[in-house]
Amino acid sequence: QVRLVESGGGLVQVGGSLRLSCAASGFTFSGYEMNWVRQAPGKGFEWVSDINKGGDRTTYADSVKDRFTISRDNAKNTLYLSMNNLKPEDTAVYYCSFNTGSSNVRGQGTQVTVSS
Repeated sequence: QVRLVESGGGLVQVGGSLRLSCAASGFTFSGYEMNWVRQAPGKGFEWVSDINKGGDRTTYADSVKDRFTISRDNAKNTLYLSMNNLKPEDTAVYYCSFNTGSSNVRGQGTQVTVSS
C-alpha cells in the first residue's frame, strides 16, 4: 500500500524555522521525483518545490526560493523540506506528493502556522 506521512509542522513565529519530513512506504521511493505542495486556508493547492530521483536537482516556487530547501534520503525513504525565515503567508497545510504516471498521490498533510 502506497503511503506518505508528513510530520514536523507546528506553530512558529515570523522569521522562525521548521523542518518537515515525509515518510514514504509501499513503493520504490528512489524511483520517483517528489514534490511539496501546500494549501492555505480558503485557497487552492500551490506547488512549492520538487526534487529529482537522485536528489541533485531541485526547483522552487518564487515565493519560497532562498528560504526553503528540499532534500531526500533515499536510504531512509524520506523527503524533507527545511523552511527558514517563515512568513505569515507561508501558513498552510503542507503535503508531499508524487505522480505515479497514472495518478497523483498525496499524504494527509501537516499544518504550518506562522504567527506575526
